[in-house]
Amino acid sequence: MTSSPTPGLTRFNALDDSAATAELHEVCASSAWGSKMLAQRPFATADSLFAANESAMAELTADDLGEAMGGHAPIGRPKPGDPTSAREQRGMAGASEELKSELLELNLAYQDKFGHVFLICATGATGEFMRDAVKVRIDNSPEQERETARGELVKINKIRLTRLVERAEAEAEGA
Repeated sequence: MTSSPTPGLTRFNALDDSAATAELHEVCASSAWGSKMLAQRPFATADSLFAANESAMAELTADDLGEAMGGHAPIGRPKPGDPTSAREQRGMAGASEELKSELLELNLAYQDKFGHVFLICATGATGEFMRDAVKVRIDNSPEQERETARGELVKINKIRLTRLVERAEAEAEGA
């Protein structure tokens, strides 16, 4: 993506540990992930930040993944007052009541089976796409689904890290 630090990445690297931890927690609710990311600062490039995300996600235990997934709202029910949740689930905004109802039922069945919310990188996805994905993934074994969810978290975190760096750049430029 870039061969030198962007102003936003430079700003993030310069944050004290407490502020950086808070920003990382907005990206991913796993404290283990946040600690792994924090330990790798400073990041030379956005690509190194993204690689650190992949590495940290690969090292998370099942409990750590559970903590990460716990930070996500169910599909079709973004957290009230949370612009990140609403933005990421924008594909559900125009969904019919029938689709929303069907997705709610599927989400509940998924949660009963796996013990956590259905996690998918919803950015840019339609309600139909997400419904079809949960229909397929509900047949996974718990181990398969944990690894699928891990992969979805990598994608979600990358989008959120990109926004964090871009937001930091806008702040650095006084926007």
